[in-house]
Amino acid sequence: MWTDAILAYLHYLSIFLLFAFLTVQAVLIKRALDASTIRLLGRMDIWYFGSAFAVLATGFLRAVFGAKGPDFYFSGWPIYAKLGLFLAVGIISVAPTLTYIRWRRMLDHDPAWKVPEPEQKKTRRLVMIEVHLAALIPLVAVIMSRGLAR
Repeated sequence: MWTDAILAYLHYLSIFLLFAFLTVQAVLIKRALDASTIRLLGRMDIWYFGSAFAVLATGFLRAVFGAKGPDFYFSGWPIYAKLGLFLAVGIISVAPTLTYIRWRRMLDHDPAWKVPEPEQKKTRRLVMIEVHLAALIPLVAVIMSRGLAR
């Protein structure tokens, strides 16, 4: 029982952190992007990646070693829908990550460089798509955890 409780707590904590770092990115990218904001976006993206890894690792550990056991989770479609959504969010997040890296390099090369507005809007749109897709994952989790898809 303790193992299940600890794994659940760690999984929820990583999910909250993931949403926190993703939300910070969504807020930061909406405003004027000066050098310090661009560097902060890069740092938040690294933390976002770390929290995504923690979500995946704790979710796997919870499915395998949790109270319900792997048969409960892996026998229905919701786990695969969750993983598909998670993968989609991860794939979409590659573009903003590469953009943040490029922006930082442009600033390192030319401190007067400014982010083009269309590029900023496109990157924000991708981050918002990530937020909305990620928000569907808990819905599928509820369906899964209640055994509604059996």
